[in-house]
Amino acid sequence: MDDISLGALFGILLVLLICSAFFSGSETSMMAINRYRLNTLMRKGNRSAKLVNHLLGKVDKLLGSILLGNTLVNVAAAAVTNIIVLRIYGQDDLAILLGTLALTFALLVFSEITPKVLAASYPEKLALPASYLLSPLITLFHPIVWIAGMLVKNLLRLFGIKLQTDQSRSRATLEELRSMVLEADHYLPHKHQKMLLNLVDLERITVNDVMIPRNQIESLNFSADAENLKRQIITSHHTLLPVYENSPSNIIGILHIKRVLPLLQEEVLDPAHLHEILHSPYFIPSETPLLKQLQQFQERQTRLGLVVDEYGELLGLVTLENILEEIVGDFTTQSPAHGGKYLKQADGSYLLDGGSSLRDLNRKLGMHFPLGGAKTLNGLILEHLEDIPEAGTSMKIGAYPIEIIQTQDRAIKVARIFPAQSNKRKTTA
Repeated sequence: MDDISLGALFGILLVLLICSAFFSGSETSMMAINRYRLNTLMRKGNRSAKLVNHLLGKVDKLLGSILLGNTLVNVAAAAVTNIIVLRIYGQDDLAILLGTLALTFALLVFSEITPKVLAASYPEKLALPASYLLSPLITLFHPIVWIAGMLVKNLLRLFGIKLQTDQSRSRATLEELRSMVLEADHYLPHKHQKMLLNLVDLERITVNDVMIPRNQIESLNFSADAENLKRQIITSHHTLLPVYENSPSNIIGILHIKRVLPLLQEEVLDPAHLHEILHSPYFIPSETPLLKQLQQFQERQTRLGLVVDEYGELLGLVTLENILEEIVGDFTTQSPAHGGKYLKQADGSYLLDGGSSLRDLNRKLGMHFPLGGAKTLNGLILEHLEDIPEAGTSMKIGAYPIEIIQTQDRAIKVARIFPAQSNKRKTTA
């Protein structure tokens, strides 16, 4: 080292600081790069993106090589700094201390903080070109990194720490998907963003949340005479009708209106002919997630199912349209038989059917009723009061004053909901 000039030593130190900055920035950029953007570049045939993805596929070797390289250049920089100080000041302890502090400051500012901040801000611009240098370094450092890796794995195993697989690291959860969609609000129209969020939420919503309740199902009485059958079919608002016998809960089949039209024309509509054209009913457990049910509708080539509880009792009916409306919003006209009529009054309140879905009230009217328990307005009020109220009863649930207008058959038929108020004075009748 005595033959190397002082200027050359300063040049070597500068190169070592640049190498340290490269390793620090490469580590940050590799860990911060957007995997989904990387996949997009790979599909377009970008060679750099493929190489980065290959390196990230063996992240332990990648990090080991980067840390090894960074350690080597930092140690070399410390040695060169020590030689420079000795050349200039000799065996001066204070000079050696000041030289060490100066190198520490230079490494911190120029080789750690600055490159890492830049790499975190522009990971793609640094990671793609850096991959061409990192790839041969991984091969060069492989023996040392392998030995170090084995020691690390055994040390972690000694403490009972289990390493995650690459697959488990890269799999996004539903909450992470929601976050990604929410963060993309500058790139997606609001309507498209809302549809994507609704699609993600299908996994956590069950058919029990969106079904048409049993008492609102429009069905056909198989035991009725021909004239009544004809009248029910003609006045129906649907193309698919559940058919029951003896009791509305005893569904024996599903009738497609299109198939019954020839019988109406030939005037041979009777239970015997009707039974021949019925489809077998399709029963769905009430806790089936909507995403799974959407897939099952596709597989079975059907669009209507009957929801049952754990005892096989009929709870309601769910259709393909119910699920699609959870994604894109309302696009069909509701049958008058299905409740859900929202009559706005002059004072800003709403007259609502007791069977109105709480999810619909939240979505369509901007209310904020809890969805963890009762599914309908009637159920929420009964759950709140723990009794069947009489007409004229008033209460406040959350921020919403509610008045019972009409009851019928042990259920709330019509209720009035007033605009949300502050909860400072909560009163319940």
